[in-house]
Amino acid sequence: MTDAQIIVLATPVFLLLIGVELLVGWRRGRLGYSVADAINSIGLGVMSQVVNVFTKVVGLGLYTLVHDGLAPWRLPVGSAWVWLVGLLLYDFLYYWHHRMGHEVGVLWAAHAVHHQSEDYNLSTALRQTSTGWLFGWVFYLPMALLGFPPLVFAVVALVDLLYQYWVHTEQVGKLGWFDRWFCSPSNHRAHHAVNDRYLDRNYGGILIVWDRLFGTFVEEDDRDPCVYGTRTPLRSLDPVWANVHVYADLAHDAWHTRRWSDKFKVWWKPPGWRPDDVAARFPKSGFDLAARVKYRPAPSPAAAVITLAGFTALLAATSAFLWWSHAISGPARVAGGVAIVAALWALAVFTTRASMSSDAGAASQLPVAARP
Repeated sequence: MTDAQIIVLATPVFLLLIGVELLVGWRRGRLGYSVADAINSIGLGVMSQVVNVFTKVVGLGLYTLVHDGLAPWRLPVGSAWVWLVGLLLYDFLYYWHHRMGHEVGVLWAAHAVHHQSEDYNLSTALRQTSTGWLFGWVFYLPMALLGFPPLVFAVVALVDLLYQYWVHTEQVGKLGWFDRWFCSPSNHRAHHAVNDRYLDRNYGGILIVWDRLFGTFVEEDDRDPCVYGTRTPLRSLDPVWANVHVYADLAHDAWHTRRWSDKFKVWWKPPGWRPDDVAARFPKSGFDLAARVKYRPAPSPAAAVITLAGFTALLAATSAFLWWSHAISGPARVAGGVAIVAALWALAVFTTRASMSSDAGAASQLPVAARP
């Protein structure tokens, strides 16, 4: 069974849990969802899985090349300790991959997609990048050099990813001793927040002990409620633009700066760093949490029904594509992938235009400070 097929089988579980979260939120009077944002987040997950059909050969292929050609020994795939240690090692390397995704501009360009939603719920967990394959594979080569088989790497990577789904919710409070050892909803809420207290903390995938060891842990504080999103808000439902807009900003600054050294520094400096000459010519407003306005497109009820129906059909088509992608011809695979991405983009355009023509859409743009 392919990893794409496993994701297809897991999708009904994801959606069922979203339904449970919605029910719990409704009963508690704090829903935490909007139609446009949730569909946008799930759609970005769909796009990520479609792109992965074509790009997974990069990460797994390079891992296999290093393992087969450079590893001084091969660990036995049939030994339980190889799987357990492999998962622990993967989680440790994931911590550094994730941390560098917040500390290096070009890596943030890929990871920013996951943080763009200004809601925090289980649909946010599905909001995944389509460009992480460009550099992400580098962080896991130590596993290959230590002889962990490609099958072990692929499976523990999937386990680590699937674990992180449930921590994306506001409906689960603090969990006592569990929060001290593991990535939990409380710990990960802090990770997604843009408040000064929480910024760039809590990178652990399964274990939070890495953050405690390396000084990046922060505890969620009820006196400073988490505000979600990115410090440079996307303010768009376009799934393609969501994946490329940070790259576009970096390319803009690299092109316009006069110093050749800065043309390279732009990509490797921390997110937000800009050459002095570019910052002077193209100033950007500073971050002000109190004045932050939440982007919440709200289509009319009729348009929302059309959006939901269209997205449901698209989700079914994507499931069929992912299930059979390994068995169809290359041209058919490309045509199917392009069609799905184009449909996601068209649906985003429809939802955005429907929201612009809706009085509810205009009324929903509330400052963060005014939100309950």
